[in-house]
Amino acid sequence: QVQVVESGGGLVQAGGSLRLSCAAAGRTSSSYSMGWFRQAPGKEREFVAAISRSGGNLSYADSVKGRFTISRDNAKNTVYLQMNSLKAEDTGVYYCAARFSASYSESKTGYYYWGQGTQVTVST
Repeated sequence: QVQVVESGGGLVQAGGSLRLSCAAAGRTSSSYSMGWFRQAPGKEREFVAAISRSGGNLSYADSVKGRFTISRDNAKNTVYLQMNSLKAEDTGVYYCAARFSASYSESKTGYYYWGQGTQVTVST
């Protein structure tokens, strides 16, 4: 069993920055590829970013490319999502997810373990 816990959400003005953290506990978290997803009110959960087990392969949704950066520190069993130049449309609940695979997935169905989510609100 793996537990995934997100932190770092909050309220920020448009143009500001936030860094989300995702801690994975249980089986060695470095065994997992990780992804970030988000869900705005009334919308489907959508892919944001993903990182492979080694950290050598990354993927981003077009809407966040150039503004968000995903990274991981396997020694700390933690994955990060640095979010810069935030926009109102980035508002939502951000979820971290893990899959027992060397490669990431851009689909939410590709992940087995999910955190409870952390709220990000961008005000204009």
